[in-house]
Amino acid sequence: MRGEMSRRRALQLAALGAAGTVAGGVGTWRELQGSAPANQETASGPALGEPTVLDSRNGSLEVELRAASGVVLAGRRTSALGYNGTSPGPTLRVRPGDVLRVNLTNDLTQVTNLHTHGLHVSPQGNGDNIFRSVQPGQRAQYEYAIPKDHPVGTFWYHPHHHGHVADQIFGGLFGALIVTGPDEPRVTRERVLIISDTTLTADGSVANAGMQALMAGREGDLVLVNGARLPRLATRGGTVERWRVVNACTSRFLDLRLDGHTWGFLGYDGQALRGPQEQQSVVLAPGNRADLLVRLQGAGTSTLRTAAYDRGSMGTMPGGVPTSPAVELARVEIASGPAGPAAWPVAGGKPRDLRAAPVAARRTIAFTMGMGGMGGMGGMGGSGGMSFGFDGRSFDAARVDQRLRLGTVEEWTITNPSPLDHPFHLHVWPMQMIEGQGIDPAGAPDWRDVVIVPARGRVRVRVPVADFGGRTVYHCHILDHEDRGMMAVVDAAT
Repeated sequence: MRGEMSRRRALQLAALGAAGTVAGGVGTWRELQGSAPANQETASGPALGEPTVLDSRNGSLEVELRAASGVVLAGRRTSALGYNGTSPGPTLRVRPGDVLRVNLTNDLTQVTNLHTHGLHVSPQGNGDNIFRSVQPGQRAQYEYAIPKDHPVGTFWYHPHHHGHVADQIFGGLFGALIVTGPDEPRVTRERVLIISDTTLTADGSVANAGMQALMAGREGDLVLVNGARLPRLATRGGTVERWRVVNACTSRFLDLRLDGHTWGFLGYDGQALRGPQEQQSVVLAPGNRADLLVRLQGAGTSTLRTAAYDRGSMGTMPGGVPTSPAVELARVEIASGPAGPAAWPVAGGKPRDLRAAPVAARRTIAFTMGMGGMGGMGGMGGSGGMSFGFDGRSFDAARVDQRLRLGTVEEWTITNPSPLDHPFHLHVWPMQMIEGQGIDPAGAPDWRDVVIVPARGRVRVRVPVADFGGRTVYHCHILDHEDRGMMAVVDAAT
């Protein structure tokens, strides 16, 4: 990270973003209520609530998900979006070898669909097929056969209909998806913490994003944990908890810290959990998840926060300097308890390592962002003269950009000549980091499905193109960029 901004500069940018977000001088709910900006909170909110858990039984889980408006956020009734009347929606909990069936009802006023982010499952038919469209008033079934050797960890689900993704996630449509199995670390308690952001107008509607926010990637002025602002987490000293943290923000990067504590970091994105590594902070791009152990000692109050994260600069382009400001996220209230264990509990399993694997193909993929049009841009690639895409082309669902061969390992170099950090997300197949900022070439295998590609930098990853063929996508997980064309189609076949 290029360093933290000054508090004054962060407040200036937050004010600028809020002014550009809501048209017509209506004002946001926070502004009209006279409440402080998110990074100036002092009083804690309600006790942390967690989404309803729907657990698989006898090898299967069948759930009904209804996407509609009208949920409680930050303690008030709003017309924001949710699944089954809540945001986040229910937590879906499955096991390797299970079949997950989701019956999705669309009670929105616009088209939607469903993506199981991070699951290694088929992208075809009624699987993790982001090319499907579920029209308003329609009901559609999705079915995911989860492989018996699927990694355990934290995943999530959300809409993925091109052109509506950012609006619907910013509106509140998302939920956690957990794959659990043997050899999990033994902990006192497990929590799901879904961090999201949005902006609400005074009447409880989700604010429309202005052009400036769309270009940089919008960040809301309400930062929520499980739909609450600055909730309280009550616990006892001498305990070890597991926190499954999801960054469900459309564009905000999180640099997570817990005052007075170190993390026992198990891994990113539910892809390869390993023995805990002690870390002071964990950076999550939009879409990233982290499995964390927290060893709580003594008594007192600690604050879960995100430090400011510098996402880069757009120079003279619309959008200015899109920095994710520092925000207090939750209060952790620790009651006195006995002395806890000196050592971290250990997760089982050994991550696969592709560093010595034969490479069948090497590709270079470049983010494209700038002024002017692109070939194949259509109506979604440019806004206000700006273009978004890969390799000089904006997204076209009818075009195949990369053809992969099943049963092989590929090495991709992902370059980012733009002045902004971009998170790169590949569907279906996880990626092992080979080269990138903070990557130890001789360290433990580092697997992710969202990879931060720094401004004017590059990363190298290896991709096992295994098990499932068909068409799917990779894209920027700053979702306003994805909706405007920063996405490409891959097709895997034998």
